[in-house]
Amino acid sequence: MSRRRAAQEPRWVRWSLTAIGLVFLFAFLGLPLAAVFVEALAQGWSAYVAALAEPEARAAVGLSIGIALAALPLNILFGVAAAWAVAKFDFRGKSLLVTLIDLPFAVSPVVAGLIFILLFGVNGVFGAWLTAHEIKVIFAVPGMVLATLFITFPFVARELIPLMQSQGKDEEEAAISLGASGWQMFWRVTLPNIKWGLLYGVILANARALGEFGAVSVVSGHIRGETNTLPLHVEILYNEYNQVGAFAAASVLALLALLTLVAKTVVEWRMQKEMAMLNAELPPEKTA
Repeated sequence: MSRRRAAQEPRWVRWSLTAIGLVFLFAFLGLPLAAVFVEALAQGWSAYVAALAEPEARAAVGLSIGIALAALPLNILFGVAAAWAVAKFDFRGKSLLVTLIDLPFAVSPVVAGLIFILLFGVNGVFGAWLTAHEIKVIFAVPGMVLATLFITFPFVARELIPLMQSQGKDEEEAAISLGASGWQMFWRVTLPNIKWGLLYGVILANARALGEFGAVSVVSGHIRGETNTLPLHVEILYNEYNQVGAFAAASVLALLALLTLVAKTVVEWRMQKEMAMLNAELPPEKTA
């Protein structure tokens, strides 16, 4: 009924709403994105390339990618395990687990960084033990990986939980009844069914990891060439009035964001295509 009513709206209403949406997208997304590349290339292509060729810029890019890659396997492991537990089993504390998965969405990234300092800092809960064993977590890469993990771990689980709940348990139970082991069931039944949702969650988590600022800033120590990720490198250059360097580094983040958007669109298209094919293969419902 609501779809029919929407289709019957006057054409000028639909065109007006579309125009308002496009204006907002252009003003708040298109213009800022274009401004980043215009400022980055303000002094020419050579200055842009030179800014990105600086050792500190290359180290920041490498560190950002390295932290994202380090967090990726753990995000996949936790996301699949948590989604499997929530979607396939009923147990005491299930609602608590779902709430904890959403915790990073409610906690400020800066607060998350402070929590890790209280745990692993020199005067933190585990600080004395870490110092005695010469293990450095805060103001080093391990602390940055932990902070990134905390911020990104809900994304894979949040994509897989509704998908696995909608699929039910029938196929897994059929595989087990036919003699498949747990691993065979996972690799041959569960994983093929969730592969696009898993990839979608990984893309979102990776995008957040590359662009994370607050939590990583707190635990990084801002050591140039060592613990500065790309967002932190942009902040330092901008505060030093190095406009070309700051916007050149920001343009790399913008390009990564655009690539992420393209990958996200492709995955969504494949998911919709597979769902359409699956629905087409289902037998028609019997009508009374």
